[in-house]
Amino acid sequence: MEFIQFTKENGVGRIVLNRPEKYNSFVREMMLAFHTALDDCEEDPAVRCILVTANGKAFCAGQDLAEAVDEENGLSLEQIVREHYNPCIKKIRSIEKPIVAAVNGVAAGAGANIALACDITVAKASASFVQAFANIGLIPDSGGTYFLPRLVGRQKANGLIMLGEKISAEEAERIGMIYKFFPDDSFDDEVNRIVNKLAKMPTKGLGLSKRALNLSLTNPLETQLDIEEHLQAEAGYTEDYKEGVAAFMEKRKPVFTGK
Repeated sequence: MEFIQFTKENGVGRIVLNRPEKYNSFVREMMLAFHTALDDCEEDPAVRCILVTANGKAFCAGQDLAEAVDEENGLSLEQIVREHYNPCIKKIRSIEKPIVAAVNGVAAGAGANIALACDITVAKASASFVQAFANIGLIPDSGGTYFLPRLVGRQKANGLIMLGEKISAEEAERIGMIYKFFPDDSFDDEVNRIVNKLAKMPTKGLGLSKRALNLSLTNPLETQLDIEEHLQAEAGYTEDYKEGVAAFMEKRKPVFTGK
């Protein structure tokens, strides 16, 4: 079984979770394949946008617990978090290319938090999100305790985490947890529109913006202003900046190359 389907076309690296009979819950082989696909996207200059989505009716149900409770052949929770999820989240945040999560169904536990770690998260109207950890006596991992309060505020994050209640895609957009939700029948078209646009934008500039946003989560204002100064200067040396200015002056559409 190919747990991860990975293709590259027209500047978009498409990573599709493909264990639909298990709601795309992760086992070790699947997560390591996910790591490999992310590394490939980072290293390939032809990939200018990354899409993470899934086959079937679920986006991802998080960890396959059968692997965690198998005392003879399974893995400890500590090992799963350390070797599977922590590297995954670090890769998503450190790759200086836009990463879009297209949530096609329920996103639960680590599956929800992987989606929230991406740069732009969109969802089908019929999709839902649930911090399922409390329901089995665990804490949120995969960056859940980091990203969720920063997205929705401490009180809302506490409620979502401690009560383990499922919320709709519409509610997730309303509280700022995701970028947008789309009707089911237009979801694929909207996702393609977003990733195809990102794949034609100034990739270096978007990557520098991502770096600045990452740093802003812990920096004071004075430090962040200095970082903006430095990164703006770096962006000014890119070919895409020169093309963008030339296109503006010539009143034409820019043709960015991601350099």
